[in-house]
Amino acid sequence: MHPDLAFPVWSEERQRRIEDVLERALPAAAMSPARHEAASRSQLHEAMRYAALGGGKRVRPLLAYAAGEFADADPAKVDASAAAVELIHAYSLVHDDLPCMDNDTLRRGKPTCHVAFGEATALLAGDALQSLAFALLAGSGASCAMLASAAGASGMAGGQAIDLASSGTMLSLPELQTMHRMKTGALIRAAVRLGASCGRSLAHKESAALDTYAEAAGLAFQVVDDVLDVEGSATALGKTAGKDAAQQKPTYVSLLGLPEAKRHAEALRAQAAAALAPFRGAARRLVELADWIVLRKH
Repeated sequence: MHPDLAFPVWSEERQRRIEDVLERALPAAAMSPARHEAASRSQLHEAMRYAALGGGKRVRPLLAYAAGEFADADPAKVDASAAAVELIHAYSLVHDDLPCMDNDTLRRGKPTCHVAFGEATALLAGDALQSLAFALLAGSGASCAMLASAAGASGMAGGQAIDLASSGTMLSLPELQTMHRMKTGALIRAAVRLGASCGRSLAHKESAALDTYAEAAGLAFQVVDDVLDVEGSATALGKTAGKDAAQQKPTYVSLLGLPEAKRHAEALRAQAAAALAPFRGAARRLVELADWIVLRKH
């Protein structure tokens, strides 16, 4: 991809690329889970494809590809990592939307997976998407361990547990940041680290800068999500708006207020850019992604 391409062109090309990678990785809808059984028994595969394809911002794959470019990696070498982090994200959305969790009915502008396929199939589809993510990285134990840490009890799952337990309470800013470093930030940091690991060996200062960038970008993503939950519409967001307040969840807006939450997102955006400033053109796409994360409207 030519380095002078505008960010919208670069991001659209990478979004098309990850869609193709996911299309190939996911089982065909017509294929039965048990090959000796009738092909009509493919609801699980249909639900997996429904949850993973044809929607979403693809922020995590974009971050993986951008970090891969930072490390001079061929995009083809980043494909598996980019797909794996997106499959983990897709599985987490399926499970988060279930009645036992956030009980949501709209995701990416269409009915949530359990509304479309039933709770049992949605649960299994999430399980299968998670398993497929690790299958894609099976050739690299280090990558599997990195993704497992980001998705597990010390990362995304642990953060979601804190979120569920915190409904109706007011967290301090450090407590809120800890929750979102786990729930949202851990997988974003993993996307950056996995993408970068597909290229050349990085100097310590490069790895440290990427970690600082990824932490700031991950928190910024959640702050903006909280703002959009207040200011956005279901049509624009593709998901239910106002649900955080309805469920009495602690958010950056409920803690800081809307104007201060927006200022906090801008400060995190500046922190992300400053971390990569010494690397200039090599970090261009990562900086552009941090801008997009903060300036987005959905």
